Amino acid sequence: MHEGVANHLSVAVSADGRQFLMNPRGRHFSRIRASDLLLLDARDQRTLARPDAPDPTAWCIHGRLHARLPQARCVMHLHPKFSTALAGLADSTMYPIDQNTVRFHGRVAMDEAYAGMALADEEGDRLVGLIGNKSVLMMGNHGVLIAGASVAQAFDEMYYFERAAETLMTCYASNRPLRIAPNDVAQTTAQQWLDYPHLADDHLAEVKAILDREAPDYRD
Repeated sequence: MHEGVANHLSVAVSADGRQFLMNPRGRHFSRIRASDLLLLDARDQRTLARPDAPDPTAWCIHGRLHARLPQARCVMHLHPKFSTALAGLADSTMYPIDQNTVRFHGRVAMDEAYAGMALADEEGDRLVGLIGNKSVLMMGNHGVLIAGASVAQAFDEMYYFERAAETLMTCYASNRPLRIAPNDVAQTTAQQWLDYPHLADDHLAEVKAILDREAPDYRD
């Protein structure tokens, strides 16, 4: 789901969320090891003057979310193909048309005020105000942001959101009417997703098991 070296992931390590780990600037996701992660403090105004300063857009987005949303333990901001395509439509609604899309029914905040790259704290604060207590922010003309209570939850949400966007965009390409689930069915199924207690943990555990076999140096 990476876009070159331009996307960013972070995870809070302090109780208030203000201290967090984030991937370094200019490093491909596939090459990042545990020891490469930057330990940052959302209150440190000198962060961008560090020799190993993070990407400014990452700091302005992730820093403000961790400063103001302690429940956002893990933040993923990506530009995956299908989610970004959906973000480019005049109507970026994730319609409940299958079991994956319905997972996000009533749980997606929408940003319709894209004005360029996030290069100021004010932009990060604006995104904080939009996402609130929701876990998904569809960023019009931009991409998608996930704020989860754990690494596993954020990863699983991002994975399924991109799969859901792929299904929806594929249906749009057919130029046939969507089969949209009734609101009560969508609400019930979305809650059923939330009630699956171990899905995200199991998903991440399997990904780690694959990495342990194929690229174990990520733990170094």
